[in-house]
Amino acid sequence: MIRSFLAAALLLPCSAAAQDLTPAETARVETIVTAALAKTGTPSASVAIVRGGRLVYAQAWGKASETLPATAALPYQIASNSKQFTAAAMLLLQRDGKLSLDDHVVKYLPGITGGDRITLRQLLSHTAGLQDYWPQDYAFAAMARPVTPQAIVDRWARKPLDFAPGTQWQYSNTGYVVAGLIVEKVAGEPLLAFLQRRIMTPLGIAAVDQDLAVGPRYPVGYQRFALGPVRVERPAARGWLFAAGELAMSAPDLAKWDIARMNRALLDPADWRAQETEVKLADGGGTGYGLGVDLGSRDGHRFVEHNGEAVGFLTENIVFPDDKVAVVVFTNADFGDAYASIGRDVSRVVLASKAMTGEAAITAQARRVFDQLRAGTLDRSVMTANSNDYFTATALGDYRTSLRALGEPSSFVLAHPARLRGGFVNRVYSVTYPDRTLSIVTYAEPGERGRYEQFLVQPAN
Repeated sequence: MIRSFLAAALLLPCSAAAQDLTPAETARVETIVTAALAKTGTPSASVAIVRGGRLVYAQAWGKASETLPATAALPYQIASNSKQFTAAAMLLLQRDGKLSLDDHVVKYLPGITGGDRITLRQLLSHTAGLQDYWPQDYAFAAMARPVTPQAIVDRWARKPLDFAPGTQWQYSNTGYVVAGLIVEKVAGEPLLAFLQRRIMTPLGIAAVDQDLAVGPRYPVGYQRFALGPVRVERPAARGWLFAAGELAMSAPDLAKWDIARMNRALLDPADWRAQETEVKLADGGGTGYGLGVDLGSRDGHRFVEHNGEAVGFLTENIVFPDDKVAVVVFTNADFGDAYASIGRDVSRVVLASKAMTGEAAITAQARRVFDQLRAGTLDRSVMTANSNDYFTATALGDYRTSLRALGEPSSFVLAHPARLRGGFVNRVYSVTYPDRTLSIVTYAEPGERGRYEQFLVQPAN
């Protein structure tokens, strides 16, 4: 009963419908995603958006496999986005008094090179010096055969260290395999069982071992050689990701974890802060990394982020805790940058309406309408009756065909100050392309959310 209440409470709205995506924002998100898939050849994407601390959008596009359409409910392999869960497991065990992140590895797992000098915190922050067993962006030959976590440790964690612990930052899946084995030893149960009991079930997350997320009911991964055809990729044999990337789940389910982060739920607030605190090197230098998460700021917004790569899958999860915003992007391709570009561009859309006011917000709205016309997906709720009458099927077809052919504009700016005429506010925008300029003449009802009486695009000198 307590767990069910917690899961429900995390999804309660913080400010009701005011936080929902507007039709214009929804159209912009769909344009971003469909364009990214088309440009890169990525077969599918599943996107979840949190705004105001609640899930406001979940949608999928394309094909999850040759026989399965993509849906928002499908569990994609999230790969290294799993690392923040492994780190959370250690934080929970520390809270239970069963270990300390300042303990040395040798206390729990003998035989690791430098184990008497490497702390658990250094494992989780990629500062331990253990050589990464999977730096490649493809499945290397050994991955065709099953492996155990101990076998990975025996082969890679007994090599000489790449550097003295704490002196450098270097991404290491090996460190997380070691961390996962320590979690299992201290917890006295398999890592995934611990995560299910302490994190997934309380949050209502339906997580699956990614090794088992194969077959006709699951998305398949795809690969591409240079610009050749997109092909189904053979998954790695069992065991290769373990604590470094062991989970599969749906995008809305990962969003539940993001909401818990925003609300400081499930974990103790101090543990959330610990995960989101940059780990410093011995000389005081920064790493840009906490415990299983990248840290930084974008356009003045603090973010907590990670991405993931499995065989045939790329994922992105970015959280703006102070803004109560998160964007989750899953794709079933291990080529191209669709996952990253979608995450970046959708984040800007979701944050924009909160950040911009006055003419900046009105210009952003005009740009969204222009992009809709380029895509042929006009949101008629932002048009007056006269403007909707103007945009016939023929007009929309001509707008879409002629504007889409121009590609992406290099700039979109307000060219002349706003002025009143006939009860409307007149604005003129200039749209620049490498070889031409367009002019957009608008008349809109007064106010930031005024509907358009006119939105005409025409050539300019």
